[in-house]
Amino acid sequence: MVSPCSRRALLKVRLPDGNTLEVAEGSTTADVAATIGPGLARAAVAGHITRNGSGQVVDLNRPLPGDCELRILTASDNDPDSLSLLRHSTAHVMAEAICKLFPETKLVYGPPVEDGFYYDIDLPQSITPDDFTRIESEMSRIIAEDRPFLRYELSREEALVKLRDEGSRYKIDNAERAEGETLSFYVTGQQRGQHFEDLCRGPHVPSTRVVKAFKIRQVSRSFYRGDVNDQPLQRVYGTAFYKASSLKEYLKQLEEAKKRDHRVIGKALDLFTISEQVGSGLVLWLPKGTIIRMELQNFLTEEMKKLDYQMVMTPHIGQLDLYRTSGHYPYYQDSQYPAMFETDRGKSIQGLLQLAQRVQSQSGEEREEGSSRVAAMVAAVQEAWGDIAGLTSGASLDETVDALYAALATEPGYLLRPMNCPHHIQIFASRPHSYRDLPFRLAEYGTVYRYEQSGEISGMTRVRGFTTDDAHMFVTADQLQGELLTTVDLTRRVLSTLGLTDYRVRVGLRDSASDKYVGSEENWRKAESAVRIAANESGVDFSEEVGEACFYGPKIDFVVKDCIGRSWQLGTVQVDYNLPERFDLTYVGADNAPHRPIMIHRAPFGSMERFVGLLIEHFAGAFPLWLSPVQVGVATVSEKSAAYAREIHEGLKSAGLRVELDLTGEKIGPKKQRMRDAKINYILVVGEKEAAERTVNVNDREGRTIGNKPLGAVVEALRSEIASKGHGELGFPPPGTSERVRCHT
Repeated sequence: MVSPCSRRALLKVRLPDGNTLEVAEGSTTADVAATIGPGLARAAVAGHITRNGSGQVVDLNRPLPGDCELRILTASDNDPDSLSLLRHSTAHVMAEAICKLFPETKLVYGPPVEDGFYYDIDLPQSITPDDFTRIESEMSRIIAEDRPFLRYELSREEALVKLRDEGSRYKIDNAERAEGETLSFYVTGQQRGQHFEDLCRGPHVPSTRVVKAFKIRQVSRSFYRGDVNDQPLQRVYGTAFYKASSLKEYLKQLEEAKKRDHRVIGKALDLFTISEQVGSGLVLWLPKGTIIRMELQNFLTEEMKKLDYQMVMTPHIGQLDLYRTSGHYPYYQDSQYPAMFETDRGKSIQGLLQLAQRVQSQSGEEREEGSSRVAAMVAAVQEAWGDIAGLTSGASLDETVDALYAALATEPGYLLRPMNCPHHIQIFASRPHSYRDLPFRLAEYGTVYRYEQSGEISGMTRVRGFTTDDAHMFVTADQLQGELLTTVDLTRRVLSTLGLTDYRVRVGLRDSASDKYVGSEENWRKAESAVRIAANESGVDFSEEVGEACFYGPKIDFVVKDCIGRSWQLGTVQVDYNLPERFDLTYVGADNAPHRPIMIHRAPFGSMERFVGLLIEHFAGAFPLWLSPVQVGVATVSEKSAAYAREIHEGLKSAGLRVELDLTGEKIGPKKQRMRDAKINYILVVGEKEAAERTVNVNDREGRTIGNKPLGAVVEALRSEIASKGHGELGFPPPGTSERVRCHT
């Protein structure tokens, strides 16, 4: 507690247990931890401050900004904030080690990511896995020196002078893009000028000694801000944990993940392919993969029919004004495919803007020369198409970019759709509605497009074109809570059916300090209240996370853990008061007056590509019977039983089963092994004995021989297993076993 003789103002700090401490103005998270107890003071690594509804992690020794809520972070591998902090700090240690070993290195940026961190670097020499041990050894030396992470700030002008003297175009660009009147730097040491330092917003752990368990994992190619025309970079990935046991478990998980890699299994099982001629990040579903996708869609469609959804189909492209009204354009501008402008004026301004943005990312003489080209092109475009508002002679490069953006804001054109909701809104708006029509439920398996950076694309899980199981409900205020509960229950039912029962629920709220959100305070207050109530009434355990809301409304996300412990954000349910207002949607109420509907956005699978990629890895390609592309294989012992095998094959097909037939002269052992490798659920062996008895010898893909059964009994058993979707008994349960193993190792 503060000393009675202190004359400094007091701050009120509310702790997670509900208690409030009064501390002197200028106190830090470290001071609060010491007030609570010496054990916490030793364990603390940072603070999570919430103020005016906005939360942020701050350095342990950074002064508190005023009255606030404070959660003291400790060295915990189970706390996402604490782990992200450690990984960000480890990225700085790795950057210092790389710069020491490779002096020509130019640093770009090094953020934490979900499972570790990376640092993008510009280096003429290629870093290879052979260099990882050297880098890790240098990191260990830095860590052993127990140097503090020291923060200091400079005015924007001072910071830019410093960075221009250092000559890194990347750091200059990062600084110019940063917000605020001051910029922060971190020194890995006691004093500026004596140790490694980096432009960085922070925060960091108190000192390098906190970094204990780390591993450099891989290196890949990337491009600065995703621009393939810019300088190729190297992206060095690593991970870090507070405990060596956590790192060991994670590396073990990675080894298991390699065996389950959906890209490898997908190729081996002929599920999907990606062609460079079609385009990176654009999935081609092969026939067997399409079966899995269609079975999932059929399952969900049947569930939706029970809830009176109506299926629709909409175009993959729409007018720019549609997305301008919704806010998707330019909200997703960093990950959208370029707009297709209709007029020559629009096309010219777009080309000029792209040139100006490229020059904007350059520095030194290269930027000066580029600025001259931009100025010349500005003059040519204005001479051809007339003056561009706000663009005067002598305008700076930044002013030019802003004016060009503004000029394109009214130009007509089209856009590959980033989301389906504006199209569904237009379906709702296509005719008048009364309160008797609501809830009005529309659903579509609609493909959307995002131009993800090339370095971020990964198989089916991070793509540039993906299909969402999208639905939008238009409801009255009285219907909102009931519809939300039904939608949450649907998402839970979908995940449960697939055995994905290990998940956490995240309620994503708006960060009031950010300007990325649209709509009034009142709309957000009502929407956030609705998702909180729905999460509570559904009975799920959930956490609230500020800043995770969509730009138009809060949401309930299902973050699913697969059978080797990785987390995936899948199903989502969102409440939206804002888009109905932006599109001026109405329905006629019981009072015969117009009223505004509320929208619910929902997608239990999320992206079909990502969901199937997850399932491939979750099941290691061994899908439950109802999803398997090939459910049954029929194999002959010899050619003497070929006619009977064909009869069995036709009988299974007539029963609606997906079946393959092997009549080759190969021995039965290799035939069965090939079918097991193809993850076919059941293998029916047909020989002379089976032909004589009118039976089949049933085997499963795990290598178990079940025995001889009549075809009718086999069909009945398989249909029963398919109908239960793996949640009843197996068609052919082994002795003492009644449940399917859902996670194959």
